[in-house]
Amino acid sequence: MTLEELQTFCLIEIEKLLQNNGKSLKDYAGMPLPNVDLISAFSNSMVVREMQYDVSEMLAQHDDYFAQLTAEQESIYHAIISRVLNKEHGFFFVYGFGGTGKTFLYKTLSTKLRSERKIVINVASSGIASLLLPGGKTAHSMFNIPIELNEESVCRIRVNSQKADLIRQADLIIWDEAPMTNKLAFEAVDRTFRDLMKVTSISNQNLPFGGKVIVLGGDFRQVLPVIPKASRAEIVMASINSSYLWKHCEVFNLTRNMRLESVAQNSDMDELRLFSEWILQVGEGKCGTRIDDRVFVKIASELLIPITDDPITDIVSVIYPNLSENLNNSTYFQDRAIFAATIEIVEEINDHIVNLLPGEMKEYLSSDCICGTDANVDIDLNWINVEFLNQIKCSGFPNHSLKLKVGAPVILLRNIDPAGGLCNGTRLIVHSLGRNVITADIVSGSNVGDRVFISRMNLIPSDSGLPFKFQRRQFPLLLCFAMTINKSQGQTLSTVGLFLRRSVFSHGQLYVAISRVKYKKGLKILLCDENRPEDDLTENIVFTEVFNKIFGMFIYLL
Repeated sequence: MTLEELQTFCLIEIEKLLQNNGKSLKDYAGMPLPNVDLISAFSNSMVVREMQYDVSEMLAQHDDYFAQLTAEQESIYHAIISRVLNKEHGFFFVYGFGGTGKTFLYKTLSTKLRSERKIVINVASSGIASLLLPGGKTAHSMFNIPIELNEESVCRIRVNSQKADLIRQADLIIWDEAPMTNKLAFEAVDRTFRDLMKVTSISNQNLPFGGKVIVLGGDFRQVLPVIPKASRAEIVMASINSSYLWKHCEVFNLTRNMRLESVAQNSDMDELRLFSEWILQVGEGKCGTRIDDRVFVKIASELLIPITDDPITDIVSVIYPNLSENLNNSTYFQDRAIFAATIEIVEEINDHIVNLLPGEMKEYLSSDCICGTDANVDIDLNWINVEFLNQIKCSGFPNHSLKLKVGAPVILLRNIDPAGGLCNGTRLIVHSLGRNVITADIVSGSNVGDRVFISRMNLIPSDSGLPFKFQRRQFPLLLCFAMTINKSQGQTLSTVGLFLRRSVFSHGQLYVAISRVKYKKGLKILLCDENRPEDDLTENIVFTEVFNKIFGMFIYLL
C-alpha cells in the first residue's frame, strides 16, 4: 500500500466516525479530504485489510519458500496457481501426515498471490491451526458458520455486505485441518458461496463453492468431527469425504517427511524414520493385536513409565521434573504437557500439580444463570437453582470454580483476538491474578512472549446436553499442566506424557497423542487401564472405512 493509499484509507475511516456523530471532514478548515479517485477502492475495509501486505516483502518470501519446495509440493503449487491465474474454478484437498509440509505449501501459495496484489483468505478449523497460517482466522468466524447445523444451513453473510464482497474478490481460499469439521459446515459454505457468486455470473450457482478456488488440507488419521453420543457410522458419515462435494474434489497426497531431512546424524535419522513409520501404522490401524474385536497396540518398553501405587505422581515426576525450581523459567511449560482421554482425569492431574506449586491459591467463582430466551421453556424451573447450574461441567467450557496460582500454565477456551495470538487452544503462563483481570504471557503460537490481559466473559455452552441454555460469566481459562487428547490437536511439543488410566475411545485419538512430539525421546506413556490384556498393550481405535473414501475420481501420488 502506497503512502497516498494509506492516507486515503485513514481519512475514509475518520470520515465514517465523524458522520456517525453528525460531522464531516469538510467542517474542519485545513483538514485534507480523501482522494476521490481512490475512494471506491477503499470503501470495503475488509478488502483493504486483506491487501495490507508489503508486495516486495511477499515476493522475497515467496522466492525463498519456492526454492525449498519438494517435487511433490511444487507439482501441487503449479496445479493450484494455474487455476487461479486462469480464473478457473477448482476444489482441492492436500492430504498428508504431520511433517510433509502442508503449512509450508500454504505459505508459498499465499506469498505468491499476495505479491501480485491478489487476495488469499486463510482459515482453519481450530484456532491453534489458524495461528500457523499467514493472516489466518478460524473458518467459523470468517464465514459466519452456524453453531447448530443441518442439511439446509447457510452462513450468516448478507449478499451486499463487505464480507460478501471480500469473498467475491478472493482469488484463493485455504482451509486447514478440514477433516475435524462436520461436512454440514462445508455444505453450508458451499450453498452460501453459490448464492454470493451468482451475482457475478449466474452460472456460478451450479459450480462447487460458486466457482471459487478452494484448497482444503488435513489428515484423516486425526480426530474426526466430534458428535456427542454418535455411532461409528454417524461419525464417518459426518466427515467431509462423505459429502456430496467430495466427488468434485481433486486430492493431492504428500508423502515425503520433511522432518527426516532436518536431522544431521544418520543414527538419529534412522530412529526418527522408524518412529514416524510406527506413528503412521498406528494412525492407519495397520499394527496391533486383535483381541475380542478390539485392536491393541504394543508400546515399546523405552516409552513406558513404570507405575507404582500413585500413577499420577509417577507421570508428573517424569514430565515435570524439578517443578518448583523451574517456576521462573518461561520455557519450562512451553513445550511439555500431559494428555489424557477424558476431562475428569485431566482435572484430577491439574489439581494435583497446581497444589505442588508454591504461593497462594486464588479462586474465581462464576456467575451462572438461565438464558432469557429459555426462561419459560416447558420444564419445571424449581429444580434449576444456582447451585445446580454451578455444578454443570461441559467440554471446552470453564468450571464454576477456577483455582489458579502465579506461574501456572493455562489454556484459552475462546477466540478473543486471533490476530494477536489469543484463540481457542492458546497456552499461557499466569503472571498476576487480579480481582477482575488475569495477566498472562503467551507461550504457544506465533505471539510467544506477548503479555496479555484476560477478563471475564459471558459464555454459553453449545453442547451441555441440557434441555435449556444457561450462561456462565467466568474467565475463559483452564489449567493445562494436562489437557484432553482432542484439545491437543494442532499442538507441537517437545515433551509429552500420555496418561491412559482410561484407553482412547474414538478414531484418531492415540495417533494424535503420540504424534504431538517430533522425536521419540520426547514421548512417555503410562498405562494403568485395568482392562488392558497385557501391561504393554493399549487399545487403538481406527475407523479404517474413512480412508477408503479419500481417493475417488482424482488421485495424485507424487
